[in-house]
Amino acid sequence: MKTQITITIKCPRCGSENIVRNGKKPNGKQLYRCQDCRRQFIADHEKVYKGTLSTISLQIRMMMVRGSGVRDIAVVLCVSIYKVLATLAATEYDISPKKTHYAKLEIDEFWTFVGKKANKQWLIYAYDRKSKEIVAYVMGDRSKKTAEKLRKKLKELGVTYGRIATDNWDAFIAAFDKRNTKAEHDIGKQYTNGIEGNNCLLRHRLRRVFRRTCCFSKKLFNHIKAIEMTIFYLKFAKV
Repeated sequence: MKTQITITIKCPRCGSENIVRNGKKPNGKQLYRCQDCRRQFIADHEKVYKGTLSTISLQIRMMMVRGSGVRDIAVVLCVSIYKVLATLAATEYDISPKKTHYAKLEIDEFWTFVGKKANKQWLIYAYDRKSKEIVAYVMGDRSKKTAEKLRKKLKELGVTYGRIATDNWDAFIAAFDKRNTKAEHDIGKQYTNGIEGNNCLLRHRLRRVFRRTCCFSKKLFNHIKAIEMTIFYLKFAKV
């Protein structure tokens, strides 16, 4: 008695099941075409290299924001390192604030490095403890100029806030002075417990910013992309 196996084929671009056969490749593999978006493709069950599977990019992104390094991902998923890096480079995320006004924002910075530990790259960002949201962020050196860049970015995004909390770093005190922000300024580590905890969460989620890690970015472009993707994941729980 023969057993019939049914395979549901979905379009890798739009997810539609409105699929028809569309000839064969020279090597004999069946081609399919989506009637909705007109995408032509080979179904996953006929592919040999796992890097071409329709779900592989999502798996790579999810492993990356759950603390796996590039080489770990390549080994576990049986794909090349170049596939992992290409997936990271192709990511695009719109990290916009969920609200226009926040009662209180906490500001802090933490350092990462690219290529070598002497090449420090500072992430400075604004955090809402109540909603656990990273509202805005900038990358740069540890200077007043970078702190002011964050203040200007909040303004460009149309974000207002009643209070601002920072530690006693001189750049924060100057950049977020009440004359510049019209918001009350709480200065001291006792006011930034929320964002300090979020710093630990970021370091748990992204391998290249682990403390004492041997995993790091060789290119600033990939470094920024990885941080951007992790922030998006923390805000929206998806990648």
